[in-house]
Amino acid sequence: MPNTVRDWMSSPVVVVDADSSVSHTMTLMRRRNIHSVVVDISDKNPAYGIVTTTDIRDKIVAADRSPVETAVREIMSGPIITANPDWTLKECSIIMQKNHFHHMPVADVHGILVGMISATDIFEAVEEHGWAEE
Repeated sequence: MPNTVRDWMSSPVVVVDADSSVSHTMTLMRRRNIHSVVVDISDKNPAYGIVTTTDIRDKIVAADRSPVETAVREIMSGPIITANPDWTLKECSIIMQKNHFHHMPVADVHGILVGMISATDIFEAVEEHGWAEE
């Protein structure tokens, strides 16, 4: 079974500006059929962040906030931890579980984002190939 993060991550990574509205980000996520976006680094935002559908549910809908009037930087989580594309799915799964992540950006040795891995990707790998570490 191909069992590295590289084998199951999605690419390219969708990135939004920290000043983007949550409404714009939601539209982008729906059109791309994705559940998370990375928030870009800038002078105001010195580290990558992430916004997920869970953040929107909890920090916009449940909090009764306007997605049009709220900037992504106000609801993003971060700074993020990135996965290594050469990690096994088991290594990645352990880190995701420990940190309560469902989505994890993947970066190469130079810190360049190369993909996104999700709990669903890991689920699909196990469902498709069974589970056996090689």
